[in-house]
Amino acid sequence: MARWIIRALLALLFLLAFATLAMVRLDHPAAEVEARWATPPSKFIDVDGMRVHVRERGTGPTLVLLHGSNSSLFTWEGWARELGGDHHIIAFDLPGHGLTGPDAKARYTPQDMAEFVDHVVTKLGADRFALAGNSMGGHIALAYALEHPKRVEKLILIDSTGLPREEPRPLVFRITNIPLLGRLFVWVTPRFAVAASVRQVYGDPSKVTDEMIGLYDDLLLREGNREASRIRLALPEDSETPRRLGELHLPVLILWGARDKWVLPKYGERLHQAIAGSKLVMLDGLGHVPMEEDPAVTARIARDFISQP
Repeated sequence: MARWIIRALLALLFLLAFATLAMVRLDHPAAEVEARWATPPSKFIDVDGMRVHVRERGTGPTLVLLHGSNSSLFTWEGWARELGGDHHIIAFDLPGHGLTGPDAKARYTPQDMAEFVDHVVTKLGADRFALAGNSMGGHIALAYALEHPKRVEKLILIDSTGLPREEPRPLVFRITNIPLLGRLFVWVTPRFAVAASVRQVYGDPSKVTDEMIGLYDDLLLREGNREASRIRLALPEDSETPRRLGELHLPVLILWGARDKWVLPKYGERLHQAIAGSKLVMLDGLGHVPMEEDPAVTARIARDFISQP
């Protein structure tokens, strides 16, 4: 009986190992991914030893856009279309993301990223501007506004991280903190898991298309991005930014998808309470990336906010 159990366990372990190996996917070469997605108006600039993927469009007041974790500048394409007619839109892939790829020095804390943002906008000639960030990008936007208050005219936080969480982070993020599984994440990221994650950040998953999943999947597999995510997500929680929120003295708009499952709406309420004079707008039916899910509605709210004297 004992031998039968041992054989069954060994067979199960073999099947699990085989299934895991079947889901292993190698990195996609940077040049190949770039050839697929770096279409006009994409360009690349050298900043902090990285070749940074940037898209600039339109003329008028400058609006700088920061994407979320494991996302890219393409999450802002809807806003670029909606606002590019009367704004100068700057969007770029943060280190460890999109076509920019990893930072050889692994500078991935919110404060590191904020300094990277400052170097990018300075190189692009932007002096004062409105700054918007989604999720991780909102956290970086907060860190940036705290360190460079004279450069930020108005701040837009969209389903932003940055406050201490009471709930566990999404499973895909927690896995990266488990030593063996975190290493495995760098190689085992099946497309169906990527698709599930993209659908989870939408209030209405039926809006997610195969093309969108393909974009997220391809950019995640761009060489170095998964390892960068593993390093970044294993960093200690930022305690500095929440402690300093009372130092913000500028107009702040907080947009939040009422169906956000990744950063619950209660955190939008808490940011609103912590930032004096801020305005909070809850967006019915939308999820964690409302600017991507409904660019027309969210961009209209942003335009009204930016245009106010």
